[in-house]
Amino acid sequence: MKIQLFSEPVHKILQTLHANGHNAFVVGGAVRDMCMDKVPKDVDILTDAPIPAIAALFAGQKIRIVGKNFPVCLVNDIEVAACRAGTKNFPEDDLGMRDFTINAMAYDPLGDVFKDPFHGCKDLEDRIIRFTGDPAARIVEDPVRMIRGCRFAALLNARLAPSAQTAIQDHAKTLVYRIPGERIRRELVKAMAMKTPSFFFALLHSTGLLAEVLPSLDRCFGLDGGPFHGETVFDHCLLVGDALPARQPLLRLAGYLHDTGKKDAQGIKQGRITFAGHEHHTKTLEADLDRLRFSSAEKTYIMALVSCHMRPLAQKTGPKAVRRLLAFLAANNLDFHDFMRLRIADKKANLAKSPYTLSDIRFRVKKVTDELARQTAFQLDDLEITGREIMDITGLEPGPDVGRIKQQLFEQVLDDPVLNTRECLVQMVATIYPG
Repeated sequence: MKIQLFSEPVHKILQTLHANGHNAFVVGGAVRDMCMDKVPKDVDILTDAPIPAIAALFAGQKIRIVGKNFPVCLVNDIEVAACRAGTKNFPEDDLGMRDFTINAMAYDPLGDVFKDPFHGCKDLEDRIIRFTGDPAARIVEDPVRMIRGCRFAALLNARLAPSAQTAIQDHAKTLVYRIPGERIRRELVKAMAMKTPSFFFALLHSTGLLAEVLPSLDRCFGLDGGPFHGETVFDHCLLVGDALPARQPLLRLAGYLHDTGKKDAQGIKQGRITFAGHEHHTKTLEADLDRLRFSSAEKTYIMALVSCHMRPLAQKTGPKAVRRLLAFLAANNLDFHDFMRLRIADKKANLAKSPYTLSDIRFRVKKVTDELARQTAFQLDDLEITGREIMDITGLEPGPDVGRIKQQLFEQVLDDPVLNTRECLVQMVATIYPG
């Protein structure tokens, strides 16, 4: 471990604290990264100086105090925390209050002092996620640690220590309700950046957390995928999500959740399991997204992808169907590329069929680009007639009748884009509403 790993601003904060008689250590994820031979990204500093003293030492610089239960001082956007456990046995007592052993290490680069009282470095080498001290006590202090433990295990390709696994299973049903939905949402979104978040979801299921966090997905565990799939619905969802890009967390999450409606839609037809219309069985999924405090825009995006993932786009799909697909995407503010990414991942995750070839993908994309090139109307506002003009022609007052006429015009233009001229639309209005 070398001081050169740290930026100049971090170096200056440490020097200032030391020069004024205080001890200071880099803690948490930065030390974990160094133990794994990675360059630290976010650096947090722990000191035995109280918050007022920290603020005074860096007066005149960019200072902000944040946090209610455990206030920290942001010095030029670098987190500097005061010891929470007193200064008699610093920093060991504070480290003992942290969640996992791999996060309970500290390093003073100025004095080249490394503190690892709970053997976090060894746990990193052994790829074990272990709570610091008493697992139950750490969970009761902050139940979100149960989810974080699963996320760290998936992130580091590690396993939960038996004591951690047991403690999480014991508390999953009784403590998840205490976690604010937005904090669970944050953990889910962070997990989407991993190489294979399916490991994370599998751990959530095995500990009983998934049934509390995302029951819409958990209830698909073991559900027969039907005659057209070679995997269960749960496994299929995990494979789809893993096949989507990490740089698009909401798209990826939609992939993990896209078939959750199959639990409600399942039926038997001619002796075979079916899931007809499963993309429209979304009440349980919507309830999950609401409980986890996804924003209205995020929820709309995810639900639109779920509802359209079965829309046809095959060799036999005609121009009218393609235009209606594009109209649906436009109405839901969805990018066609996201729709295609989900379709490609969905096909790849079906173990009973072959994935799309590059030729298959190009063929489907061309169908779309051909229709886009025609520059037809894909939204009501693309019509070459306005609501005001419709009122002038019909004598109607503003109201739902005007909207219904415009919708009828839009449907006809989708069928035949040539009709989207003002002259044609005026004539059609007169036909629809003769007065």
